[in-house]
Amino acid sequence: MKWRGSLGARPAGGDSTHFRVWAPRRRSVEVVVKGGSRPLPLVGDAQGYFEAVHPVAVGALYKYRLDSSEEFPDPASRFQPEGPHGFSEVVDAHSHSWTDGDWKGVSSIRGQVLYELHLGTFTPEGTYKAAIAKLPLLKELGVTCLELMPLHTFPGRFNWGYDGAQLFAPSGQYGRPEDLRAFVEAAHALGLGVLVDVVYNHLGPDGNYLAQYSPDYFTRKYENEWGEPTNFDDGAAAGPSRDFFIQNACAWVAEYHFDGLRLDATQALYDDGPCHIVQELTRAVREAAAGRGVLVIAENEPQDELCVRSVERGGWGTDALWVDDFHHSARVAATGRAEAYLQDYRGTAQELLSCALRNSLYQGQYYRWQKKARGSPLLRVPASACVFYLQNHDQLANMLQGQRLHRICGERLARALTTLWLLLPQTPLLFMGQEWFANSPFFYFVDHKPELQPLVRKGRDQFLGQFESARHALEHEGYVEHVDEKAFTLSRLDWSERERHTGPLTLHRELLRLRREDPVLARQDSGQLTGAVLSPLALVLRYSGGEQEGDRLLLVNLGGELELSPCPEPLLAPPRDEGWRLGLSSEEVRFGGAGSCSLESLRVETSWRVPGMTALWMTSTGRSGQGLGPRKVG
Repeated sequence: MKWRGSLGARPAGGDSTHFRVWAPRRRSVEVVVKGGSRPLPLVGDAQGYFEAVHPVAVGALYKYRLDSSEEFPDPASRFQPEGPHGFSEVVDAHSHSWTDGDWKGVSSIRGQVLYELHLGTFTPEGTYKAAIAKLPLLKELGVTCLELMPLHTFPGRFNWGYDGAQLFAPSGQYGRPEDLRAFVEAAHALGLGVLVDVVYNHLGPDGNYLAQYSPDYFTRKYENEWGEPTNFDDGAAAGPSRDFFIQNACAWVAEYHFDGLRLDATQALYDDGPCHIVQELTRAVREAAAGRGVLVIAENEPQDELCVRSVERGGWGTDALWVDDFHHSARVAATGRAEAYLQDYRGTAQELLSCALRNSLYQGQYYRWQKKARGSPLLRVPASACVFYLQNHDQLANMLQGQRLHRICGERLARALTTLWLLLPQTPLLFMGQEWFANSPFFYFVDHKPELQPLVRKGRDQFLGQFESARHALEHEGYVEHVDEKAFTLSRLDWSERERHTGPLTLHRELLRLRREDPVLARQDSGQLTGAVLSPLALVLRYSGGEQEGDRLLLVNLGGELELSPCPEPLLAPPRDEGWRLGLSSEEVRFGGAGSCSLESLRVETSWRVPGMTALWMTSTGRSGQGLGPRKVG
């Protein structure tokens, strides 16, 4: 059975529309149709809902008049053609003739390669239609599932996505709702899943009129660094408030055929009730998908195992969890700077190895930056349920100049880190353009009204100021971090780079092919993975395969050339009566490197000599005698 929500303006047949809104503290609610002759009254009930069916056709523009006074957009509007302050449009969310009937959805996180993108800066046009043309390139790269940054309608001409004001209405800056449906349909035709990022822990500072209908959509029980926290457990009003956000989540899946959601900052979705809002929302979304597979991925700064624990065991039942620890350690390894929220990381081989083997680093230890214990044990969580990344929207926009990793540490080190990251069993998430080492930065950018923009700019400088180096640049070097149109324009991808930066693109494509085709890697089984530290900046990972598959070896050296003599580490020894074959080096010329080494140069008499800032992938022959590379050494 198709899911159909009960909120907003829903076509009722015969050029009529059913209007329904929750406004428990209002005496009256009327529909004011643009160009109409008179307001149309809604009838209230004991729960504070107002509703009625009126002769209003699809495409009509309307607002709600509250208590015969001020007029506001519908909080469950399906489209805001004039932005969050303007009239809402009556949209038939179920009239689209879908062509993806054979698409079964995305039923498992295992095997996925996620790709995060911002619609407004992904292409020069910044539209759904323009983005469709790029989808075959992502499919060819090896991406399996797109993750769109938030589409909620925002104020102004552009926004990085996390200042949503109208949650049900996809932003008109990218196109109309039917254009978004066409985008999802085109992705499905290529075999690509599509997730959308939703923000329920706060709303933007401009264009959000929820409190006009009821202040009980929000609560003062908790503190929230981004604004008033939403209400999921504060009094009787929490019920309709919960329903509003759950219906929104279901609408994205049912009305647009999204294959799931990424839930922003779930640690700020406060709920002390018997069934946490994330658990209830996840269950509702799966039901709304009507048999299609969907994924729910949680961002959770403490990296709480509760997110991915099954409901039967008392958890929230989401499919995967973003893990910042890998990024933070890799970032410090690449830059040599451990500032602000990176201060509890050293970027050592031990950290990277521990993260690979145990899914995260902080699993309950003391965290100096927060002055408290952080994290929970992820040791027994499947590796595929942990999302690792070297870049994402936050970790670029949070840094001064929004610079890409390779621009800071150089391409050689970036290639080595990329090889490590993409050959781990955890689920990888790429950020748009990362695959070709895009030079375009990614900034925080907003287009608020004139009186608000300077305040946002000030707040952004204060946030960046937690990094000592950024604070010095802002206060003493005359640097200006733009958050306006310049930041938006600079953040656009330059697709002509993709044709020129063939080395990094080939590297990403080849590593993703290995993830798919190598039977040992494809299992994403951390139980077959062991590792050891070879030096403060070098590590080895060994993947145990079956008798016919043989073993795999990944050597990663982020420092200078390393000579191991003597070499007592047993993980470097090949299986009995076999040798290692070199399958891939991050320094191959085809990847933009200076040339690979030979296995003969690695194994010199009684020692191993590992080249600096390089990652090497090897395979043993196994009993089949087949390997992935041409050379062999015992």
